[in-house]
Amino acid sequence: MASPCLIFKRIFFWAYERGTWQYDVAVVAIVLFVILTPPRWFHDQPEVGLPTAPGQVDLVSDDGGAQIYRVDARVLAPPVKTPALENVLHNMLQKSLPDLRSGRFAIAKIEAERDAQGTVIAYKVEIRR
Repeated sequence: MASPCLIFKRIFFWAYERGTWQYDVAVVAIVLFVILTPPRWFHDQPEVGLPTAPGQVDLVSDDGGAQIYRVDARVLAPPVKTPALENVLHNMLQKSLPDLRSGRFAIAKIEAERDAQGTVIAYKVEIRR
């Protein structure tokens, strides 16, 4: 009988032939790991939109409880549907502004700024802390 160290080494380096019971056990273990791993273990998020540059997010007014930011529409990926727009803007503001990195703010109002042709060029975002 092989030692546990040798068995682990052969499983780790995938040295068993297809069709053997050891190979089948390794495949089942991998499939169970993929299916049963909780999603909260992985926090990778794809980058959306263009990276923010200075001037793309500006503070328009600050009256104590509420702040209004002007967010250039080019920062966002292709036009976003209204329910998801608030979430996308929240994440973008959180990533681009150091004083909002904690994420403890709520978006109170979103107004689209349009050019003469009606194209959205920016959003005015009112936040409350």
